[in-house]
Amino acid sequence: MLAKRIIPCLDVRDGRVVKGTRFINLRDAGDPVELAGFYYSEGADEIVFLDITASVEGRRATLDVVYRTAEAVFIPLTVGGGIDSPEFMQELLQSGADKVSLNTAALRDPWLIKAGAERFGSQCIVIAIDARRIDQAGQDINLKWEVYSHGGRQPTGRDVIEWAVEVERIGAGEILLTSMDADGTLDGYDNDLLAAVTGSVRIPVIASGGAGTLEHLYEALTIGRAHAVLAASILHFGTYSIAGIKEYLSAKGLPVRPVNS
Repeated sequence: MLAKRIIPCLDVRDGRVVKGTRFINLRDAGDPVELAGFYYSEGADEIVFLDITASVEGRRATLDVVYRTAEAVFIPLTVGGGIDSPEFMQELLQSGADKVSLNTAALRDPWLIKAGAERFGSQCIVIAIDARRIDQAGQDINLKWEVYSHGGRQPTGRDVIEWAVEVERIGAGEILLTSMDADGTLDGYDNDLLAAVTGSVRIPVIASGGAGTLEHLYEALTIGRAHAVLAASILHFGTYSIAGIKEYLSAKGLPVRPVNS
């Protein structure tokens, strides 16, 4: 079994890391470069850097901040935010990113996924899916989720499972799956959503949204069958350390990379 990855998420707005609940009520969590360096020294397996307002504001992730963040870490760095062309993907990769995360632009033009995969390899292309459960009057039978774009602001009418299958077919190498319903609540990941997506695709799926306890991480990796867990609030505000998370998961029988590796 491959080692399970622990990935801090840096949601960046106006050059600062922020964290909210269900994509709103954002509060400051620190400097992205300093936090990235800290998490690297703590034993993080990867870092995800998302410029969360780039698509809404019609701009691109700031290359300078990406470059300085990449300089601070020697683990894989995934960057997302306003990526609208293979040329900008190349700029990000040349600035130090190891992977690029596409969301809104890929929904608008799925060709970007294919073009990026052909040019840089599928392993570089991460598709971020922001999912919200469709209200079915309290019925939990045949659960469905809708894809949202523009930082979770706009419904697309797309079914999450169908979109996940499509992006894998086109050439994506990984999916970053965020439950908008669970995001920032600290009540746990949406394991129904995770299991539905991981059961439908063969590429790795990163769980995002809702981590509040160590058990939540374990459940996402087992019940949800995620390949990695993204965490923000529990790390940014000092609830848990990466070393503590890995020690817990290892004790529960899950393979993790040693902190000192």
